[in-house]
Amino acid sequence: MISPQTLHHRPPSTPSGSVARAALRAAAAAVLIMVVLLVAPKPSGASDTTADTTTDATAAGEQMTVGKAAILGVVEGVTEYLPVSSTGHLYVSQQLLGVGDTQATKAPADSFAIVIQAGAILAVLILYRRRILSVFQGVIGRSAEGRTVGIGLVVAFLPAAIIGLLAEDTIKSKLFAGWPIVVAWAAGGVAILVLADRLQHRRPSDAADAAVDGAAGGTQSAGRANVIGTALEAITPRQALIIGLAQVVAMWPGTSRSLVTIVAAVLVGLSVSAAVEFSFLLGLGTLGAATAYEALKNGSLLVDSYGGAEIVIGLVVAFITAAVAITWMVRWLERRSLAIFGWYRLAIAGVGAVLLLTGTITSTPG
Repeated sequence: MISPQTLHHRPPSTPSGSVARAALRAAAAAVLIMVVLLVAPKPSGASDTTADTTTDATAAGEQMTVGKAAILGVVEGVTEYLPVSSTGHLYVSQQLLGVGDTQATKAPADSFAIVIQAGAILAVLILYRRRILSVFQGVIGRSAEGRTVGIGLVVAFLPAAIIGLLAEDTIKSKLFAGWPIVVAWAAGGVAILVLADRLQHRRPSDAADAAVDGAAGGTQSAGRANVIGTALEAITPRQALIIGLAQVVAMWPGTSRSLVTIVAAVLVGLSVSAAVEFSFLLGLGTLGAATAYEALKNGSLLVDSYGGAEIVIGLVVAFITAAVAITWMVRWLERRSLAIFGWYRLAIAGVGAVLLLTGTITSTPG
């Protein structure tokens, strides 16, 4: 187990470390710049918004309040990195709050749910800053371990990035609906419970140690005994590719990216510690790309509809709650298994089914 002293230990600064730290600051700055661009007022005359779009934006703006933005920020932050599906929870939460429940207001609501992921991304950037610095050092040729992890992250990122771009419209039209989400929740719950014993044998306590190492910026100790499976620093491109292909399954709303990547990583031979950390780091690229794409594609509509205050509130709350949720998850895995998430998924699937059957929410908003 890692002591508090270890968590606060920082190695001496090196020239390569300074470069890597600068690169990390640049990544964090990119997130902040994206936020500023989203909330900045548009110059007068710069918009050619049609009357119909203006009406849609007005209707959407009337639905969203600061309080609702904060609630959705909590939902996003708490569920993004837990294996329970943030997409499914946001889908239900938006309908219960009356946000995006018509065709006229759905587009900005969907964009809001994606863009506030930037808050959760920033939480991982900060918590895992020193592991990320190691990857940057690998990019500039100063860390062999960082280079290995970096290559693995790139390889795992590509399948979802490519297929996501090709299948975006199909996924939104066919799978982004209530019943597919309920089915995915239930299927994921069963999968966790079936695999819980196998995952438990791979020492979830080590998962917590490594994740806390990452949050403190350290790397997994090479000499840590009794870790079953491959350490993160030894991940192969083949293992990373399989994890990346598994991540494609998470495009089905309700599945959970964290769930499929952690399980896939363990099944291809990584230790639970490596699987958890790799999943969190992989999310930086996957979620970051999705967030940036959505901001570029629909950022103007989002700002026109909701304004700056609601977006900022959603981002800040998502950041804070994501940091808390990640810390809680790795602490939970110190002595317990993932089974609690399996039972939770079955329970929320039941709740979702009841809400759909009673007409409280609809399978396809609007």
